[in-house]
Amino acid sequence: MSRVCQLTGKSVMVGNNVSHSNRKTKRKFYPNLITKKFFLPEEERFVTLKISTSALRTINKKGISACIKEAREKGYLK
Repeated sequence: MSRVCQLTGKSVMVGNNVSHSNRKTKRKFYPNLITKKFFLPEEERFVTLKISTSALRTINKKGISACIKEAREKGYLK
């Protein structure tokens, strides 16, 4: 699987390592992803999602149903 959050769409970013002598080499910044299982009360089933930790905080605030609905509207989730 790719390193993309299924709720927010966060993915790998590209940047530079900059040394003391100011030489630049390419590097990647990976999102902080976790795999977590959630229960959807409307569908009465469990769903396993690969989400960023910031998305987990959003789920705690809004609720899983609202977050999944929003992700489906944006096209991040099928």
